[in-house]
Amino acid sequence: NNTGMIDCISFSQLLTPCKLPNFTQKCKEIGPLALATPSSDEIILMKAMRERLHTLAKDAVYCGTKLLIDAEHAKYQPAIDNLVLELQQKYNARDRTERPFIFNTYQCYLKDSAERITTDLKRSERFSFHFAAKLVRGAYMVHERERAKKNNLPSPIHDTAENTHRCYDEVIELLLRHRARHGPGLEIMIATHNKESIEKAVSLMSELDIGPSDESVHFAQLYGMSDNLTFTLGNHGYNAFKYLPYGEVQEVVPYLQP
Repeated sequence: NNTGMIDCISFSQLLTPCKLPNFTQKCKEIGPLALATPSSDEIILMKAMRERLHTLAKDAVYCGTKLLIDAEHAKYQPAIDNLVLELQQKYNARDRTERPFIFNTYQCYLKDSAERITTDLKRSERFSFHFAAKLVRGAYMVHERERAKKNNLPSPIHDTAENTHRCYDEVIELLLRHRARHGPGLEIMIATHNKESIEKAVSLMSELDIGPSDESVHFAQLYGMSDNLTFTLGNHGYNAFKYLPYGEVQEVVPYLQP
């Protein structure tokens, strides 16, 4: 707008993986962004993946169900976030639906998780779509710390468990208060086995006059674990779910985190 300033959120809309070559091929030096730019073959694969995701999203909307897209290793997360943002802008659009269908997942053991959630919440307001998030603590702590050490990088993980707990609870409070101020539309899945976090969330819902059955808030625990929490929530009218990961044992073991 001829202000001499770059708007971060608007500019980030231009930095989709498929458009990166248009930027990096003009760089005078090879830097991190150029090294991360996908090749033409990788772009073909990414476009095929994008088409599959849109097929899943369309089916979810048709069936009236939610599609929660999981988080991964931090090195993959920007690409996942980019795809989820695209889906949310289309299938969670406020002029298309009163409730969101597409959820992104945020791992609150990451130091930047609160900042990312705040940015994505602003994106949802600017681009008129419903924000929806699954909140977890995280499943790849050992991997992330080892990778950071190997590459001589700062660890992306909070230094203590207490910091992770604090981040998780503060993010829940941020989103619940946003829901209370702006009304229905935003939805969160509080996916945790931590009794204290659940009690804080329930207490805050009561304080903010958000009823147990309000569709804005869901709780979830792994199938076969923490049934005392799931059943207690369900028996008191809260939206309680069981999450069932499936696959090879070595692939699903990281999910067995409190």
